[in-house]
Amino acid sequence: MPRTLRDRVVDRFWARHSNPKSGWTRVPGGAVLVLAIYRRDPRLLAATLVWILVNPLLFSPPDDEEAWMTRAVLAERWWLRQDNRTVGLGYPNVCNTVAATGFLLALVAAWRRRPAGMAVGTALSVGLKLWWLRELLKRYDEQG
Repeated sequence: MPRTLRDRVVDRFWARHSNPKSGWTRVPGGAVLVLAIYRRDPRLLAATLVWILVNPLLFSPPDDEEAWMTRAVLAERWWLRQDNRTVGLGYPNVCNTVAATGFLLALVAAWRRRPAGMAVGTALSVGLKLWWLRELLKRYDEQG
């Protein structure tokens, strides 16, 4: 069956996003977004949102699949292709669900200018997102 334009665009997105430079430079994006809200800095907020949106398109596909982040992004794509979701109460998606909740708490804390809440929410968000990716990567590696 011929591949559609949408399929080709999606494949190109994932190939570029799997560059470890793309993955690792997106990790601090949430923290910078929280900081922009805390500081009430619209330019930092806009720049961060633009970075998060265009980042997966800026890097060329990786030369190989050896880097942890490359494999983690490939595992995420594999997970989604298996008709899995990214959030839920089952393991490992509960990690991503709590990560998203932590990020929302960090955003609220930033708006209310509560640095401790920002720090806890952001750390929870990043830590559990990386844990979720680690769990997906284990399953991806096991399937061969």
